[in-house]
Amino acid sequence: PQAPSTRNDIRDCSAEPPYLPPTATNTTARLAVLRGIMRTHGVHAYIVPSTDAHMSEYISERDARLGWLTGFTGSAGTAVVTQDKATLWTDSRYWTQAERELDCNWELQRTTWIESIGMWILKAVPAEGNVSLDPFLFSIDTWNSYSRALHGSGRTLLPLETNLVDQAWGDQRPLPSSSEIYSLPAEFTGSSWQEKVAGIRQRMEQHVRRPTAVLLSGLEETAWLFNLRGDDIPYNPVFYSYTLLTNTTISLFVGESRLSAAARESLRSGCPGPLCVELQEYGQVSAHLRGYAQGNVTVWLGTEYTTYGLYAIIPKEKLLEESYSPVMMAKAVKNTHEQQMLRATHVRDAVAVIQYLLWLEKTVPQGQVDEFSGAQHIDAFRWAQEHSRGPSFQSISASG
Repeated sequence: PQAPSTRNDIRDCSAEPPYLPPTATNTTARLAVLRGIMRTHGVHAYIVPSTDAHMSEYISERDARLGWLTGFTGSAGTAVVTQDKATLWTDSRYWTQAERELDCNWELQRTTWIESIGMWILKAVPAEGNVSLDPFLFSIDTWNSYSRALHGSGRTLLPLETNLVDQAWGDQRPLPSSSEIYSLPAEFTGSSWQEKVAGIRQRMEQHVRRPTAVLLSGLEETAWLFNLRGDDIPYNPVFYSYTLLTNTTISLFVGESRLSAAARESLRSGCPGPLCVELQEYGQVSAHLRGYAQGNVTVWLGTEYTTYGLYAIIPKEKLLEESYSPVMMAKAVKNTHEQQMLRATHVRDAVAVIQYLLWLEKTVPQGQVDEFSGAQHIDAFRWAQEHSRGPSFQSISASG
């Protein structure tokens, strides 16, 4: 086996001068700008996650803050920047990729434990220092873990609603999606959005705490509830949105101009009345929730998909917390029609896979196929099937 130092596809920061492969990103200027902004805000360490404001597994280019700042494009990681250090934590799937994409401004920590990040921060940040993050990019659990890690250390965990990476990124940051949000035809859903809303309201009435509202942060929750789809995130049929559903009102926070005429008509068909969807701008959710939480209310939410930023708006005694919202639980149980649709989908997909295997049998012996061209080929077979909207993730191909 070759010694690591002879590999030319990964960085070598011990060499003079340091060696960087062509896949590495120069982050010197980006870090300088971010550090200037941190000084302005009195921040000693800034934590940057790989998630978006909805705890999505996949994110849009606009939300790829970690990728822009570090050059690392893996789907999971956390960066911490101080005035003189910059460190990335990621798991073993991405260690080689990180060594190819990071420049020598960055130290790589081969773990994802928040305890490890906390210990690093305690060494890197002086007592009385401020450790900051955007509370709208961290789950409740993750926030609590950082809070515990710094508790009693003299360092302050300081939520900043202004995202400092966004400020540094400036007008180079990709624009939000403007593509159309459309209604899923009734033939695919098995129940109207009005029936789904009625079902959730029934769950609210039956709950021992009698919540007055359900807050939805997970993108698939709102898409499922209203039978709407979009393509804001590659491989995911969702769109950026929040929903606040009460006993008598429905507020959908979304870019209204993006809704197709049919979608808007469907949502407004029950106006005025308890099945009238009030459309509000996506960015208004915090202000709206703050106003709502001042009343005699109880807000039911799923902690797995709600950020600490939204959670902290609602007074503790007005919260009903469960791991998953009642919408996520209802969505998990497929009705008879959805089950039929799923089976039909799998038959169509099986046809594409069988066509692909046959193609492989014929083509591999000719020595012309590699994993990449094979992945492209199976995508083409799938696209040719009726109702195809593309794969649910980029092909993870065999090796060698």
